[in-house]
Amino acid sequence: MITHLRGKLVEKNPTHVIVECAGVGYFVNISLHTYSLLGDEEQVMLHTHLQVREDAHTLFGFADRQEREIFRLLLSVSGIGASTARTMLSSLTPTQVRDAIASGNVPSIQAVKGIGAKTAQRVILDLKDKVMKIQGMSEVSLESNNTNKEEALSALEVLGFVRKQAEKAVDKVLAKDPALSVEDIIKQALKNL
Repeated sequence: MITHLRGKLVEKNPTHVIVECAGVGYFVNISLHTYSLLGDEEQVMLHTHLQVREDAHTLFGFADRQEREIFRLLLSVSGIGASTARTMLSSLTPTQVRDAIASGNVPSIQAVKGIGAKTAQRVILDLKDKVMKIQGMSEVSLESNNTNKEEALSALEVLGFVRKQAEKAVDKVLAKDPALSVEDIIKQALKNL
């Protein structure tokens, strides 16, 4: 199994890179997260996962081990293939995926293209315990304002706003100041709705 590649970055695209190692060019599929972390360095090191199937050997590359571990965990879920796992890691950072699984945040996982409610619930059910065991991830950083956010969302729903719209407005408010009280979150979110 190829565990990592260290070599010259020959070509870089949002979905793949070509890394030359000892005269051999490797086509490596990557997520947008890894793409953004690669920068323009000539020498790169990617942690890899080799998927061997009857019709193809496909190499996936990751900027760090945490992303590779999340990818492998996602592959262990029934109904999640390499393409869907890569899409998930392109839509959310590895930390966001980990936190969404740990906190049981179905809407966050369901927001990824190609993942429905049942699959999102299966991901959480299958991986909630495993995600805590990944080395260096014993402390899952649940947002400190998570309860404030939920209370604000509940209040906005009671006021008649659709949850998705309310969540966008609340996220926008919290991005500016994550330490706001529930009342302030609601007041500022109402201005955006």
